[in-house]
Amino acid sequence: MEDKLKIAQRLDQLGVSYIEGGWPGSNPKDIEFFHRVSELNLEFAKIAAFGSTRKPGIPVQQDANIKALVESQVQVATIFGKAWDFHVLKALETTLEENLAMVRDTIRYLKNRGMEVIFDAEHFFDGYKNNPEYAREVCLAAQEAGADWVVLCDTNGGCMTWEIEEIVGQIRKCLSVPLGIHVHNDAGTAVANSLAAVRQGVTQVQGTMNGYGERCGNADLCAIIPNLELKMNYYCLPPGRLKRLTETSRYISEVANMPHANNQPYVGHGAFAHKGGIHVSALLKNSQTYEHTFPEAVGNHRRVLVSELSGISNLLYKAREFDLDVNMYDATSRQIIRQIKEMENEGFQFEGAEASLELLLHKAFGQYQEYFQLVNLKIIVEKREDNGMAAEAVIKVKVNDEVVHTAAEGDGPVNALDNALRKALVDFYPIVEQMQLSDYKVRVLDGTAGTSATVRVLIESTNGVEKWSTVGVSENIIEASWQALVDSINYLLLKESKKRQPAC
Repeated sequence: MEDKLKIAQRLDQLGVSYIEGGWPGSNPKDIEFFHRVSELNLEFAKIAAFGSTRKPGIPVQQDANIKALVESQVQVATIFGKAWDFHVLKALETTLEENLAMVRDTIRYLKNRGMEVIFDAEHFFDGYKNNPEYAREVCLAAQEAGADWVVLCDTNGGCMTWEIEEIVGQIRKCLSVPLGIHVHNDAGTAVANSLAAVRQGVTQVQGTMNGYGERCGNADLCAIIPNLELKMNYYCLPPGRLKRLTETSRYISEVANMPHANNQPYVGHGAFAHKGGIHVSALLKNSQTYEHTFPEAVGNHRRVLVSELSGISNLLYKAREFDLDVNMYDATSRQIIRQIKEMENEGFQFEGAEASLELLLHKAFGQYQEYFQLVNLKIIVEKREDNGMAAEAVIKVKVNDEVVHTAAEGDGPVNALDNALRKALVDFYPIVEQMQLSDYKVRVLDGTAGTSATVRVLIESTNGVEKWSTVGVSENIIEASWQALVDSINYLLLKESKKRQPAC
């Protein structure tokens, strides 16, 4: 429930019009959310509670779900009712006439209590294709009962875009009430279908941030909103709020404990990422050569990656980004490009480990100082009598001509290695205490080699403010982990030394 409140606050700061907070008749968490959400002092968004029409054969005032909606004390009720005769007969097991009465009774009851009512015509498009007359009757019943919106739903998510556009155009001629669209993504067309509906006069789009939802998800608002504003010239958010889209999208991913899709349009880490040498060469001259819009418009930023597809232009871009003073078109630069391509062939991947790339470039161009050197490392893993495992790392490192010999235990060999290395360095570089490993991934690169396969280790580290990623590759998982771990510490020390350099 606390997470739902955090998300509601962020959505309001983005400037969305409605936030559907849940179904107050279904669980205690949603009931508590509606009680607590008034504490947020929302600036833009109206809070909507979700529910169904009354049950067949039950007076609306006696329906427990309708009572819960009223008791939630929200401004807006979103009510769904069946618009497909097949569902009325088979799922609800009632008559077509009773279903129409359920729609009318529920909407009138809520309107009489001063609520704004959004009617979701569930399965509308499938219903329209099967029995257009009845689907229209359901929408007309909602309009006659006083619904503020009639939302047309592709609940199964299987409609094609041209079907949506044609059917919305037809039903719009029959209704005077404002229309909305609610589509699922089971055919991969949710965003396109939503935009097509807007072209036919729909003025409310229902969807979810990042497209989260059951089965294949709902329409992704993170693609719909910028398409409407930047491509179709519609007003969606308050002025200046579109720039908050990327941070809102990623914040919600974090709260939901879901990985943020790298290839998500507009807000993904890869949305404005470039690695082809020809692309980057043109990009340096004019960003519009390979970008359909400016990343800053949605709060994202341009990224140039260095990989086996890179050319000198990629290196030039990264050097500028890392504040390196180099002549990018000399023999050294070309040698570095060859080195990077050879390393990527061995299994290194710098696209997801830009901290390791920055260190590599600093070293290659002679703009790097060694912060410490490994003298010796020994790791002992012990299987104990109580079936527990223990690991101990014994390490010697050299810092400023002084050799430090120390040891530390850990939950595993990598944890012990991390603890021992930081223990050896903390007296020289106290800042390492602020760093912690936030993610650790191992990828087997040769699935046919069994336990002797080459592995790639990616480590994500943080100091509580920033995050950075490093990479290591070896047939020995401890060696690969050591490479990535050393890079993560060296990157932190490099950034700290840059902060201490006097301004020119």
